[in-house]
Amino acid sequence: MYEVYWQLEQKPFENVADPRFYYPGESQQAALLKLRYVVESRHGGTLLAGPCGCGKTLLLRLLQQTLGKDCSPLLHIVYPQMSSVELMAYLAAELTGDGLNSRCPSVPESVMRIERFLAENARGGKHAVMVIDEAHLLHDAETFESLRLLLNFESEGRPGMTLILAGQTGLLPALERMPQLEERLAVKCLLRPFVEQETAAYVEHRLKIAGAKRSIFESTALTTLHELTHGIARRINRLCDLALLIGYAEGQGTINSEQLESVSNELVAVAPE
Repeated sequence: MYEVYWQLEQKPFENVADPRFYYPGESQQAALLKLRYVVESRHGGTLLAGPCGCGKTLLLRLLQQTLGKDCSPLLHIVYPQMSSVELMAYLAAELTGDGLNSRCPSVPESVMRIERFLAENARGGKHAVMVIDEAHLLHDAETFESLRLLLNFESEGRPGMTLILAGQTGLLPALERMPQLEERLAVKCLLRPFVEQETAAYVEHRLKIAGAKRSIFESTALTTLHELTHGIARRINRLCDLALLIGYAEGQGTINSEQLESVSNELVAVAPE
């Protein structure tokens, strides 16, 4: 709607996990390096945790693009809130490609299918990668225990797969209650929000990718933006998108601090009376 007015080729602040818009913040780059190290070194498991909206899913998508063909198959489970029986059956079906049938197999049956597949996969020179996104939704100790069992499968002394548990910071205390799993995680990656300079650079980066030929947000507005969003990428995207819309509707030439605060108060922080 506002792209032509701001001379953009596309919307710059949509909340989708598009690797083209990835901004290499310090925390994000460190996490990506650690994740690549764990997978390419064929370690058994790792953890990616961070506040809601800080870019975990985008980072995982970028990781998938950087891995070699020997890291296969790669499963990305985005809704893991199942029972241990259902989750293991789903993982077995996805790995083997056999699909689910009307009878849900038991955990031992599913684990056996997964073990056979991983052994055959390793003999073919490949290493499976299993991403459990939104892992903070897992609360069942039996589910965590089933996932731990998967890390026992080895081929020639090396794990047959890498398990990546990704979720909000509430995942950390849950794992502390499962030391037998927590100790199997080779590396822990913690994403943090952007600092003020990164927030400004993030906005300019996304605008540039979207085709901007000039600065649209005033420098003082970027400082205000960081204060309003606390450096959380999803909040930045939402507020900037709304600001561009209102700026277009009101015929503004740039976005300043007062306009950002107004948009935040009237459109973002709406609450029932």
